[in-house]
Amino acid sequence: MLRSILTASLPLLALGCAPIETDEEFVSDGPPVRVVGEAQSCIPLSQIRNSRVHDDRTIDFEMNGNRVYRNTLPNTCPRLGFEEAFTYETSLTQLCSTDIIYVLENFGGDLRRGAGCGLGKFIPVEYVDQDDGS
Repeated sequence: MLRSILTASLPLLALGCAPIETDEEFVSDGPPVRVVGEAQSCIPLSQIRNSRVHDDRTIDFEMNGNRVYRNTLPNTCPRLGFEEAFTYETSLTQLCSTDIIYVLENFGGDLRRGAGCGLGKFIPVEYVDQDDGS
């Protein structure tokens, strides 16, 4: 009996890691933004002041000089939006769209590296004040 339950669960576990493919365009939970420049492949690590995770696919990188780059991951990153924390490893002085981030999962006060997910391009944006009619 236990074997059949485990066997039946395996396809569901595999689906949890698969990219979600739908005909609907992804809509971020992040605040509305206006694109203000060309997409960048990399941003300098020394200029990152803060990062804000909005959901399983959207991270805003707040930079020195009040610049913001929105990164929309090409695929859903499991638990990223829930944990709102990630880490990465790079030997460069930049974070690039070819890099992998890892969700930081909190287990009873211990942080563990979770799912690894690829980044997208870094899009320079400005936050849009919803009251200004822009």
